[in-house]
Amino acid sequence: MPKQAEITPAIRELAEAIVGARKTVVLTGAGVSVPSGIPDFRTPETGMWANVDPMEVAHIDTFQNDPERFWSFYGERFASLGDKVPNGAHKALAELEKRGLIEAVITQNIDRLHHMAGTEDLIEVHGSIEFSDCVACGATYELEWVRDRAAENGIPRCDQCDVAPPLKPKVVLFGEMLPEQALQHSFELAAAADLMIAVGSSLVVHPVAGLPSITLRSGGQLALMTNGPTPFDSDAFVKLDGDIEDEFVALMAAVDEVMAAG
Repeated sequence: MPKQAEITPAIRELAEAIVGARKTVVLTGAGVSVPSGIPDFRTPETGMWANVDPMEVAHIDTFQNDPERFWSFYGERFASLGDKVPNGAHKALAELEKRGLIEAVITQNIDRLHHMAGTEDLIEVHGSIEFSDCVACGATYELEWVRDRAAENGIPRCDQCDVAPPLKPKVVLFGEMLPEQALQHSFELAAAADLMIAVGSSLVVHPVAGLPSITLRSGGQLALMTNGPTPFDSDAFVKLDGDIEDEFVALMAAVDEVMAAG
């Protein structure tokens, strides 16, 4: 659990920007879920893709042509993600939205933790593991059911139609297009925001990585809360790169102080 709430000048500056902004939009990546015990994707040895080639195991072609290999990866992933809970960063973002200080959260994550934390205006541009679908009849299954079937049989299959094909997680696989409606909504939010906060994202996976550019071109500001370099480091008015939960504890305290000062 985070223990520190040191309000640094950078954190206070960000708090003032949040309180003073007309519309704040948050973009989150894998780093926001690391404190919940979910590894990010690219860290050597520990990242999600450290020992596998994502273009193979998580590709739509693999799902269609080699479902056993596909589900050998996703079955393990579902098992590892199923018991994870939101951390302080997820909860702080939900609280900021509840206070009317955040317009929406756009996430690249599929782990459903923002939803569990209480974020209401949530755009999951890469989908969510919360459900899987039958590609033949369209039946939808919840994560727990799919996870149990994957553990029992290797490949979870539809039990509501005669075809009984492998279920497909409701996530965007490599080789698939991002959902047009979610992407368009994200573009619109980015264009209307006078403040975008990118949290836990390296901002290298497009087209979502281009959202900060839209905000900046529209005259908005960009703040970064992420470890490691991003292509937007020189464009951000503030960058925080410490422990993400500690930083959110301090940020919430700073927001309280700014709001109390009127």
